[in-house]
Amino acid sequence: MFISPHSTHDTAGAGVASQLAAAEAGADVVDAAMDAMSGMTSQPSLGALIANVRGTDISTAFDMANIGPLNNYWENVRQMYAPFESGQLSGSSDVYFHEIPGGQYTNLLFQSRQLGLTDRWPQIKQKYAEANWILGDIPKVTPSSKVVGDLAQFMVAQNLEMKDVVDQADTLAFPESVVQYLRGEIGVPPGGFPEPLRSTVLKSRGLEPIEGRPGASLDDYNFEEAEELLKSKYGEVITYKDVLSHALYPNVFIDWKNFEAVYGQVGDLPTHLFLNPLVEGDEVMFPFADGRDVILKLVSLGQATDDGTRVVTFEVNGERWFMPVTDKSQEVAGARREKATDPGDVGSPMPGVVVGLKVEVGDEVREGEPVATLSAMKMETNIPATASGKITNIMVNIGDKLEGDDLIMKIE
Repeated sequence: MFISPHSTHDTAGAGVASQLAAAEAGADVVDAAMDAMSGMTSQPSLGALIANVRGTDISTAFDMANIGPLNNYWENVRQMYAPFESGQLSGSSDVYFHEIPGGQYTNLLFQSRQLGLTDRWPQIKQKYAEANWILGDIPKVTPSSKVVGDLAQFMVAQNLEMKDVVDQADTLAFPESVVQYLRGEIGVPPGGFPEPLRSTVLKSRGLEPIEGRPGASLDDYNFEEAEELLKSKYGEVITYKDVLSHALYPNVFIDWKNFEAVYGQVGDLPTHLFLNPLVEGDEVMFPFADGRDVILKLVSLGQATDDGTRVVTFEVNGERWFMPVTDKSQEVAGARREKATDPGDVGSPMPGVVVGLKVEVGDEVREGEPVATLSAMKMETNIPATASGKITNIMVNIGDKLEGDDLIMKIE
């Protein structure tokens, strides 16, 4: 059996033609998507492929009459997820230049919005191509494509050119994924690691390269011990899926459990209700425990108070409930973070959330030593000390949201 290597996303709009050519060349299997979910960053249209080979010697056994009802279903489903669309409205042949995989294109665009780089999307695509060359023109699949994307956005946020990345490699606060790649934590690229970039980055951080396959040197994972630790923290409700989730994505799992502790089992909510918040006067019905239905109506949203809370009035099966909630859209009046301006100031290189503080007030640090960790949409960055000296003030806590150049700490 020959499987087409062009089992691909259709970003450039040439997917159907490519797959037809592959089929003519003898491919037995190609990868397509239902019409309503196809095109652009998805796979080519299944209906288009079926229609184009109908009546030929490579005709499929699909009946177009059976495709219609399935397509109608997925059209309705897709409308619910409109806020998560990639933003690409048509085919774009510049993918042959920047080489962003279709599966990453959507995530990268959404990530750039969270980083405040929406208006610089064309520049991010340009820098993606440059970042790829900086890293050695590597195959861009998960997770290597994330490394390239993280570096591209870092370059845009820091206004860096290709030469700057190499010349300043010993002092730049590279995303953690880039450092891990250069260390060899996801394997060895076909063309080898880029030098002198790799040696400079590792030496400045006191890191040793990993020799051989990374997985071969990992310690065995103790699932039983991990399960006991999770149960001691979250109770006996921990399942084997939870243990696996924590083993693979510990930070994401902890964030989810913290979210769940506040908001409960949101998985029980209908999708449209979770994605589209109610407005005053809206009434919905959804299944509750023991086969009972709940009729929920949003009556009113109270005025926001000084502490950012407001009282929300609901009717639950006709009974009025008054619930104080925190409105995260409310900004505290006059709240502005100090910016990093002095030589000993450590500032945020981009918007993100503080997920780690590696030092305390009074600690002695050397220039370039990691002092904090910033996370922005799955992109973690270690923030280096800007000078050697003593930490005199830390201006943030773990969980704080920062904008670019916000002051994190001071070094004397």
